Amino acid sequence: MKHLPFLLAVALAAACGSARRSETIVGPMNLARSELEDGALVFMEFCYKCHPGGEAGLGPALNNKPLPRFLVRLQVRKGLGAMPSFSDRQISDESLDDLLTYVTALRKH
Repeated sequence: MKHLPFLLAVALAAACGSARRSETIVGPMNLARSELEDGALVFMEFCYKCHPGGEAGLGPALNNKPLPRFLVRLQVRKGLGAMPSFSDRQISDESLDDLLTYVTALRKH
């Protein structure tokens, strides 16, 4: 029951919007910053299988969910529904920060 507010917030956010299509909105993503490059590598290793390019796949789309970083961090660490949890041994805190920077950048492209 202590996770109920989190689950409700995620469910409401997941119900909003539709999956973004593959067409770019403002051109290719600039991966010049190392956080974006590192975040892209983490994304490809752990997230791409279920969220290809941030779009819906086995999991829901990520690039149309304006969730705050702390909620995404919590979901990555604790898991939810079919999403597994990822410990700090699997994804370090620094790599998770880079991943969140990358996922946020996906929303803008």
